[in-house]
Amino acid sequence: MNDSKNTGGALVTASLWLVLLAGAATNSVGQFAGLDFTLRMVAGGVSVVCIVLLVIRHLARRKA
Repeated sequence: MNDSKNTGGALVTASLWLVLLAGAATNSVGQFAGLDFTLRMVAGGVSVVCIVLLVIRHLARRKA
């Protein structure tokens, strides 16, 4: 099996999870903290992108 494809894979996955959690927390707590609506929507969009990337990585790993 060629491991060069998975180099840094765990780091990328962990980073995506951390960004997802930070974006979701910003989106959730933002209303109570008085953050601007635009900033909360950007944080929500970042969370959605992280979810999509995590699903794509999972499906790619399953096929390999």
